[in-house]
Amino acid sequence: MARLNALLRSEWTPLLVLLLALSAARSSLADHYYVPSGSMEFTLMPGDRVVVNKAAYGLRIPFTKIDIMDSSAPVRGDIAIFDSPDDGARLIKRIVAIGGDSVRLVDGRLTINGERISDVAAVNQEKFATRRARLNLASGGGPDVLDVVIPPNMFLAIGDNRGRSRDGRYFGLIHERELYGRAVAVYYRKGDGFGWHAL
Repeated sequence: MARLNALLRSEWTPLLVLLLALSAARSSLADHYYVPSGSMEFTLMPGDRVVVNKAAYGLRIPFTKIDIMDSSAPVRGDIAIFDSPDDGARLIKRIVAIGGDSVRLVDGRLTINGERISDVAAVNQEKFATRRARLNLASGGGPDVLDVVIPPNMFLAIGDNRGRSRDGRYFGLIHERELYGRAVAVYYRKGDGFGWHAL
């Protein structure tokens, strides 16, 4: 019996170590996310599966929010994953403003620090440095935001489907510490199948 127990322990130990390592990596390094709604149309569609870089904003002790190494700070245009302050649901939204920014959003269109970020060459698009957001304004622009200044270490996250997104206009600003990670790419889209569509 002792020999059988030793054999089971020796065979199960590597498997348990592997499972623990994979869980820790998923908690701290990379994960995937299933897009449940159309709040980010047309960038993300319902049912999309997204790769998430969980080390994008810092490396954390697995299963905690304790940072052990800083990485890059969130920037405008990032698509971030965080928990809703309303009900704790995991959300995916676009960071449209960061600490120090002055924000105005009227009829679904953003003005950051006095500059409209609409892409004049393309209807219903906004430019965030090298990223472009293709907006869905079929349901209108949703609630307006008038002249809000974002405090340090906070950000405003809003959906690209401005009229059908429950976002920072409803639940307020999010602290950088609450970010789980940055969406990197869509790896599966209904109708298209598997692929790699960088975000």
